[in-house]
Amino acid sequence: MYDMTRVTANGYFDKEDSAAARKAKKEAMNAQRIKDFKSGSYELGGGVPDRLPDDAPQFVKDYYAYYKTPRGYHARSLNSNGGWNKTSALSFINAKLLAYAGEIDGAVMVLHGEKAHSRYFGETAFKMLKGGNKELVIVPGASHCDLYDGGGKGAIPFDRIEAFYKKHLNLNNTTGIVSY
Repeated sequence: MYDMTRVTANGYFDKEDSAAARKAKKEAMNAQRIKDFKSGSYELGGGVPDRLPDDAPQFVKDYYAYYKTPRGYHARSLNSNGGWNKTSALSFINAKLLAYAGEIDGAVMVLHGEKAHSRYFGETAFKMLKGGNKELVIVPGASHCDLYDGGGKGAIPFDRIEAFYKKHLNLNNTTGIVSY
């Protein structure tokens, strides 16, 4: 679970959570949007770097280990290559993806790696959820990217996910429609 609106508006780990920082981001992205319009193409923000800096944060190292290796590299992957366009996240600054999370009454499993840099997104969202059909699963030792493919460690708890679905979804109906 990744709250793109929060990370765009507030920066990683909420380190840029201020009106001034958001205003500066909006001004920069709006200036870039005008530049892109005039040039007729989008300028890319860069994906995961081709060469990992020595002082890279752990989550960048995790991204590198996935997107820059055969494990997750693809020629058309934005994270493996040139990245998203610089203005693609402009609308995220003024939106709150999880604004109505507390209204969800269906079953929800929030799953994160113990060492995932994104874990705080899921834990915040989970606190907003109501009802007894919610489950927060923290996978010991796993990073964010380990849950893409197991990270070679078998990190994805498929048995736990399957048990959750069996408990909360009516998969035995004859209509072909999954209900909860």
